[in-house]
Amino acid sequence: MKKVTLVLSASTNPNKYSNIAIKRLIDKGIGVVGLGIRKGTVFGVTIDNEKKEYKNIDTVTLYLNPKRQEEYYNYIISLKPRRVIFNPGAENLEFEKLLKENNIESEIACTLVLLSTNQY
Repeated sequence: MKKVTLVLSASTNPNKYSNIAIKRLIDKGIGVVGLGIRKGTVFGVTIDNEKKEYKNIDTVTLYLNPKRQEEYYNYIISLKPRRVIFNPGAENLEFEKLLKENNIESEIACTLVLLSTNQY
């Protein structure tokens, strides 16, 4: 079963880091699903605009500021990912605590750096 990464705040805009992350994840052979404000497709990945019950989510990589993350707390926990990555600007101590209470790892890091240094 292939591990999948959920990119939260995925965008079709090529100038957004979430868009670049989708491309780099695909390049590394990692399964990707996207959740964003608008539906779309980027690099063959469908971006949904509603919370779906994705299966096999290993990692959630966040590109949302802490205030916007609040509506996703329960949703992300319900997906039971192995870890959540807080990209620069997404750091959130409150959510990190909730994740820990639910036995989900959290990491303050940059997905792009982790991928480029083979630490993903």
